[in-house]
Amino acid sequence: MTGSWWWDLVIGVGAALLLTWVVLVVVLAIVRPRGGLLREALRLLPDVLRLVRRLAADKSLPRGVRIRLGLLLAYLALPLDVIPDFIPVLGYADDAIIVTAVLRGVVRRAGLDAVRAHWPGTDDGFAVVVRLTGLDRPAR
Repeated sequence: MTGSWWWDLVIGVGAALLLTWVVLVVVLAIVRPRGGLLREALRLLPDVLRLVRRLAADKSLPRGVRIRLGLLLAYLALPLDVIPDFIPVLGYADDAIIVTAVLRGVVRRAGLDAVRAHWPGTDDGFAVVVRLTGLDRPAR
C-alpha cells in the first residue's frame, strides 16, 4: 500500500482495531435490554456489581460461571471500555449492557436460587434482574 512495511503494518492493525470496535458496538446494540430496562439496569448497577462479586466467590457454582464472572469484574475494573465513560449516557450504558449479557448466561447456568441467595438489594431490584436476564419469559 504505502511501500513501507511498517506503515502497512500500522495501518492494518489500526483498521483491524477499528473494525473490531465497530463490531463490539453493534453487538452491544443487539443485546441491549429492551423496553426501558436499560435505565433500570443502570440504576441497579451497584447492587449488580456486588452480586457479581459474591457469585464469583461462591465455590459451589460451576467453574465456568465463576471464570465468566471474574472476567466480567476484570473488564469493569479496567479503565478501557468499548465506549469511554466520559461520553454521556452511552459510556455507562455499555457497562450495563455487558453486565446484563453476562448475567443472562450466568443465571441460566447457575440457577435463579443461587442468584437470589447472593442478591444484596431489594425484592423490587431482584424482580428487575429477573426481567433483565429473561427469566420472566417462558422457555421455548
